[in-house]
Amino acid sequence: MPGHTENEITVNAPVDVVWEMTNDLPSWPELFSEYASLEILEEKGDTTRFRLTMHPDENGKVWSWVSERTVDRKGLTVRARRVETGPFAHMDIHWQYFKVPGGTRMKWTQDFAMKPDAPVDDAWMTDNINRNSPIQMALIRDKIEKRQREGRAPAVSRV
Repeated sequence: MPGHTENEITVNAPVDVVWEMTNDLPSWPELFSEYASLEILEEKGDTTRFRLTMHPDENGKVWSWVSERTVDRKGLTVRARRVETGPFAHMDIHWQYFKVPGGTRMKWTQDFAMKPDAPVDDAWMTDNINRNSPIQMALIRDKIEKRQREGRAPAVSRV
């Protein structure tokens, strides 16, 4: 059965700041603890194709893939998919941002299926994503809130 995850967190910062910091792709290796590098391959309008490379896993394997993201700034949503799917039959990601009292609620939804010959199955990957996403979201929240407290949040353009 295909995998589906939904994880969310509230960040004590304005939606414009959360949007700008989480959609600044070149900064992802500093924002996420799991990414070693990100290379922009192509930009067309609101869509960016890029290569993500992770830090080596516990076995020393380095995972890397190409993804494509399309942002909808007015709708406060992002749709992404893996172009180079690796062990996934498909991986589709939907990020949503909501203005809430006290800041911004950020929600990540992932729909995917593992290939039959993948080293793990859908259930394992669902558990893995549900373990890791809250960790990454908390790191991101803490970094954004720290920058807000220090007055170093990025300048944002109002749309």
